[in-house]
Amino acid sequence: MLIHPLIADSQSLAELCARLARSPYVAVDTEFMRENTYWPDLCLIQIADTNEAAAIDPKAEGIDLAPLLHLLVENEDVLKIFHAGGQDVEIVHNLTGKTPYPIFDTQIAAMAIGQGDQIGYSNLVDSWLGVTLDKGARFTDWGRRPLDKRQIDYAIGDVTYLVKVFPLILAKLRKLHRGQWLDHEMDKLADPENYVNAPDKAWQRLKAPSRKPEPMGRLKALAAWREREAQNKDLPRGRIVKDETLVDIASNPPRSQADLAKVRGLSASWAGNDIGGRLMRALAEAQPMSESELPSRDDRKPGLGKDGALVADLLKLLLKIRSKEISVAPRLLARTDELEQLAAGNRDGLSILEGWRFEQFGRDALALVEGHMAFAVRGGKLLMTRTGQEEAA
Repeated sequence: MLIHPLIADSQSLAELCARLARSPYVAVDTEFMRENTYWPDLCLIQIADTNEAAAIDPKAEGIDLAPLLHLLVENEDVLKIFHAGGQDVEIVHNLTGKTPYPIFDTQIAAMAIGQGDQIGYSNLVDSWLGVTLDKGARFTDWGRRPLDKRQIDYAIGDVTYLVKVFPLILAKLRKLHRGQWLDHEMDKLADPENYVNAPDKAWQRLKAPSRKPEPMGRLKALAAWREREAQNKDLPRGRIVKDETLVDIASNPPRSQADLAKVRGLSASWAGNDIGGRLMRALAEAQPMSESELPSRDDRKPGLGKDGALVADLLKLLLKIRSKEISVAPRLLARTDELEQLAAGNRDGLSILEGWRFEQFGRDALALVEGHMAFAVRGGKLLMTRTGQEEAA
């Protein structure tokens, strides 16, 4: 495989992308910093096919990333391969308003072939290729220039090995007839809605102070205000106001801007500065939250009750047994919230009652809830058994 020097000019990048556009698939990774910013600061882009690999410097003066972004989001003839690619996809979405498509994530694929819920890249490479990666540059400052050879070699390794691992994983998926299991998961990863930081939904990241409409309405308004402030200033949310301070203000709103000086977590200057004034306007414009938007009284197990919680625990045990039997990550088979909904008597819209999930797990889960499934110990192993009642039926 040809490894290019760091690409830092538009012509070299355009020529690289023209060649890569003829490949059936490319591996993609990014390096970024976001400790001091709201938006991730893109520092390096790595890309490879089976013939060549390169690292691209997006900070190079005058470089035009348009050919690369076109390849990623517009060229649907080329499959884009990532590993744990959520943050990489987010970066592309921030730059284009679109996501790479079609897409394949090897961490998600590994869930379908029994390699755990979240296998790391170095473990993936070691398990498939027997290669131990150098982790020395893992926590490097990617924003600093110039980048040295060790940094660039480390970064390119994230795609040179990925492009080799991908066909091996794909072959195993086909052998097990599990390729279709991943279609929905890959579509979710590529859904642009996952990467839109809507201010009106920012309150959902916070711990609700109560279920009362008034404080929840204030929390929604304050969270939206903070999100816009953070986006406009390109600062982490916590640099504007910390979560606990925001929740405290929503629960105990100050009567005037001058009272902001008494709020723990805020500087006394907020009593008279512009940002304090904007916070108070957000409070003044807050409306009580509607009943339909209020969080459940028990976010962990809504509507379950004590008996339902026990049924949910049995479903989790069933999930553990079945996932081990067929060598698949439990999280790919079923989510905890779906198990709890099934235990509570809900059936509508549950993915475990549709398609391959129903065949592999949902059918037995439903049987357990309806009393047609039991657990037994045979030869020291915990097994699932059908009840005589169901067999008679």
